[in-house]
Amino acid sequence: MTRTRWVSLFVGLLFGVGLVISGMTRPDKVIGFLDVAGAWDPSLMFVMGGGVAVYAVAWQIVRRWKAPLVAPAFALPTRRDIDGRLVAGAALFGLGWGIGGYCPGPALVSVPSGQSAVLVFVAAMVAGMQIFRVWDARGRAASAT
Repeated sequence: MTRTRWVSLFVGLLFGVGLVISGMTRPDKVIGFLDVAGAWDPSLMFVMGGGVAVYAVAWQIVRRWKAPLVAPAFALPTRRDIDGRLVAGAALFGLGWGIGGYCPGPALVSVPSGQSAVLVFVAAMVAGMQIFRVWDARGRAASAT
């Protein structure tokens, strides 16, 4: 395995451990955060805020580098426009998160638990991704002709 893959594996495992420790793999935490009119649980806001704070500091350091430590170049997004696909994708993400109580990352971290709810969620997520790939490929093929 290449150095880049080892680093990616380590960072992914560290992220997963952080999700488990913070309780973000538990759908009741997410549902509690979204329940602003009932038993509101603000802990998700603090976890996200902590992540944003760490990223903000790290980005101030890393953006001065010529290249990342384990890759030949940075892969940064270049598009800055907001289109219908972005808005629709964000809406679907939010709906899935609100209904299921899982975000894709915590859902994948929760798969080893074997809980039927998470397995159904991940299966539906993978199916949705595949359906989108087929739909998108057909759309691109139709617009190319």
